Amino acid sequence: MVARTGNAGNGSPLKGAGNRAAGPDAPAPGSDPRHPTRDPFGIRQNRAAQSHTMSTYRDFTAPIGSRRAPVLRTVGTRERRSHLTAPRVPTVGIDIGGTKVMAGVVDADGNILERLRTETPDKSKSPRVVEDTIVELVLDLSDRHDVHAVGIGAAGWVDADRNRVLFAPHLSWRNEPLRDRLAGRLAVPVLVDNDANSAAWAEWRFGAGRGEDHLVMITLGTGIGGAILEDGQVRRGKYGVAGEFGHMQVVPGGHRCPCGNRGCWEQYSSGNALVREARELAVADSPVAYGVIEHVKGNVADITGPMITELARDGDAMCIELLQDIGQWLGVGIANLAAALDPSCFVIGGGVSAADDLLIGPARDAFRRHLTGRGYRPEAHIVRAQLGPEAGMVGAADLARLVARRFRRAKRRRVERYERYERYVEARRTTQESL
Repeated sequence: MVARTGNAGNGSPLKGAGNRAAGPDAPAPGSDPRHPTRDPFGIRQNRAAQSHTMSTYRDFTAPIGSRRAPVLRTVGTRERRSHLTAPRVPTVGIDIGGTKVMAGVVDADGNILERLRTETPDKSKSPRVVEDTIVELVLDLSDRHDVHAVGIGAAGWVDADRNRVLFAPHLSWRNEPLRDRLAGRLAVPVLVDNDANSAAWAEWRFGAGRGEDHLVMITLGTGIGGAILEDGQVRRGKYGVAGEFGHMQVVPGGHRCPCGNRGCWEQYSSGNALVREARELAVADSPVAYGVIEHVKGNVADITGPMITELARDGDAMCIELLQDIGQWLGVGIANLAAALDPSCFVIGGGVSAADDLLIGPARDAFRRHLTGRGYRPEAHIVRAQLGPEAGMVGAADLARLVARRFRRAKRRRVERYERYERYVEARRTTQESL
C-alpha cells in the first residue's frame, strides 16, 4: 500500500491559488479577474495544509479507476471536544462487566438499533480471549449495520489517553493497550473509557442529566463507581482515574475492602453491603430475618440484592430497613462529594438503584442533614438514572463519535468490494497455474 502524504499534482500540500502563486507572473490570491473573490484570506491553503497533516492517519489501497480510495487503518490521538460537531452516524458501544459483555449499534439520538449480549470470559483467561469476544460481536453487528466507530466502556482504570486499561478487577487486564490492539483488528476508530464515565455521558446526553452543566454520576452495583461531567466534558483527572468514589474512606478501621483498605464507602452503600448485612442477620437467625430465611428456604447463599429489593417492595420490614441504611450511607457520601465538587445534580445508577425511592428517599434525607452549609446554600438535586443497564453501552457508542467524525468512511464499501475482487482474481490465477 502507498500512503498519501500530500495532494494530487506535484506533491505539494497546497493547490489551486497556492500553486498559481508560485510563478513570477501569477496573480495573487483573490486577484484573478475570473474569480475576484477566490480565497482572499488563504483559507483554502490553510485547509489544504491541515489535510496534509491529517493524511498521516490513513493508508490507501491500489487505484480504483483513476482515484485512490482510503481505508482506515489506525486511530488518531486527538478528538473533537464537542459532541455538537460529531457526525450523525451509527456506532457500536461495548459495555464490559464482570459477568457480561453487551454490544449494541446506537444512532446519533441514543436509540439502540440492535444489541447483542454474551458472557464475559473467565477472568483467569488471557486478555486476548476478551478481545476476541469484542471483535466477534463488532463483526457480527457490522454485517447488518454500517459501523463507523467503536466505543468501549471497561470496568476498570483507563489511562488519560484512553488507550490502556491500567487495571480491571474482574478481568486479566493489567496495563493492557486495549484501544491500539482492537483498532488494528477492527480497522475502525476505537475509543476506550471507564464504564462509569460512559454511563454518565449517556445520562447527560439522553437521560436524567439532560440540561445539567455540572453533573456527578454514582453507580451502585457490586461496588460504587462514579464520574464527573462539567460543561459537556468528562473530567478524568491527570492520570485518567478520577471518579473512584467508592474508595473514599468513611469509617476508619471499618469493613475490609477488596482494594486492601478498610472503611471504604462502597462497604456501606453498595449491592455487596446490602447482601452482606442481610446474610449476617440470617446466619444469626435474627427474628427480623425470618421472612428472608423462609423465602430462601434456609439457604443463606441464595440471598441476593434483587431479592431483597423485591421483598422490600412487598413490605418486608427488614429489607426496607436495610435499604434505608444503604440509602443513608449513600446520602452521607453524596454530601461529602457536594462539599468537594458542588455539582447541580447527582444521578444515581447501577443495579441497586432499581430500589428507587426505597433507596433514594433516605439518601435525600441524609444528604440534607449532612450537607455543609445546609440552609444557606443551593442544594443539588438527586435523581435516579433513566437509561438503566444500557447506559454504559449507549454512552460508549456516543463517545466514539468524537473520534469517528475525524475520518471519511464513504468509500469503504467500494474498497472492500475491490479487495474481494483482488482476492478472487488471485485465487483464479493460482488455480490456472496449478492446472
